[in-house]
Amino acid sequence: MTKIQSVALIAIIVIAAVGGGAAYVLLRGPGLSAETLRIGVCGDLTMTGGKQTWQGAVLAAEQINAEGGILGRNLTIVAEDSDDETTGDPAAVSKALTKLITLDKADYIITSVMGLGPAYTIQDVCAEHKKIVFSSRIGLDNLTLRVQDDYERYKYYFRVGGMNATSMAALMLDYVLTVGNYTGFTKVATLFQEAPSSVIMASVLNASLPKYGLGVVHLGHLPVTVTDFTSYFAAIEESGAEILVPGLVGGQGLAFVKEWYERQSPVIVCGLLTMAQESSFWNLTQGQCETVSFSGYPAIAGYPLTDKTLPTREAFVERWGEVITSSAVAAYDIVRFILPDAIKRAGTTETEAVIKALEKTDVETSAARHFTFTTAHDIMIPVRGASGVDEDYIQWFLFQWQDGNQVIVYPDEVREEAGVTFTYPPWPGPWDTK
Repeated sequence: MTKIQSVALIAIIVIAAVGGGAAYVLLRGPGLSAETLRIGVCGDLTMTGGKQTWQGAVLAAEQINAEGGILGRNLTIVAEDSDDETTGDPAAVSKALTKLITLDKADYIITSVMGLGPAYTIQDVCAEHKKIVFSSRIGLDNLTLRVQDDYERYKYYFRVGGMNATSMAALMLDYVLTVGNYTGFTKVATLFQEAPSSVIMASVLNASLPKYGLGVVHLGHLPVTVTDFTSYFAAIEESGAEILVPGLVGGQGLAFVKEWYERQSPVIVCGLLTMAQESSFWNLTQGQCETVSFSGYPAIAGYPLTDKTLPTREAFVERWGEVITSSAVAAYDIVRFILPDAIKRAGTTETEAVIKALEKTDVETSAARHFTFTTAHDIMIPVRGASGVDEDYIQWFLFQWQDGNQVIVYPDEVREEAGVTFTYPPWPGPWDTK
């Protein structure tokens, strides 16, 4: 058995166990050159973010190969499990990534790792091996600041998914202001996982909301290992908060929502809750996520932001039997649009040439009418506000679970266009006086 075949077998076992469906590492498209471009996925394949990053890459590679590949070369997707969300161990990340580069012979890397230590490890290993790496999830400012501060070493790093913490904080401010406008509520509580990005988001909200007549009455942080939210909700309720803004990435979202529902906490939930993006979340919570609001790409709810958005969503559902999440959108867009566009414009796969081409990217993707990078290789985002989705660049929406469906509640004009009404939990709360 060859190395690539063994990776394929491992991935079949891992993904089938997680997703319950058939899967494989893409090997060779029919009729294409035997000389392949290998794209390595480094992530925690036992977790949704890593799994869907892999799925998005595989789907895009299948489509690229069916169209003749890139410069006549087909794509191979190989994967290694980093265990980063399970253990948070940078050494495990380094081992998985080094294996992708040295044994699996990956030409390009897509990573879905979370946490500053694992993310720094990805950057350092790729810099050492001079491998272009795309991040599909993590949004820490530190990562692209490294590109800005030490370009020659870290120029290989490009963020495609996971809005940086400063931009995400501004977007969450928009969410809270919008919900405040819908409801008339003014008292806000935050509950973020302990991370540098959380400090930034909490700081922005705490400093900015009073300018608009709202205030943060509770600032909460918790370790990523917490599964019992009883004391956290008790403190939030004691503060008199009306809007609760979570910043929870990963599986904590399930326990968080169940505690909120079971205690019938008198707060509106609206924020960053990645697990709520999953189409299975309704069944996992047995409908307890009703009225929970969360952020994500337009493809999640099937809003046709670009000509690519709906075809991407439909192809993903057909291929994998589940709705696409933000990590999968990012990985798909990397393999389907961003990297092929750069290689074709460069006319070569030579690393320096591809980097220069990536820096001049302006391409339509599933998540942006004009996807471009900043000079720090970060995501270019619009200045949000009254113009809503009229801006170019990448877009994130706010969704709400209603009757088993993920409906758009922000931007406001999109909500009105869809005929959606923002709804309240079906138990007593401050909304009873509105």
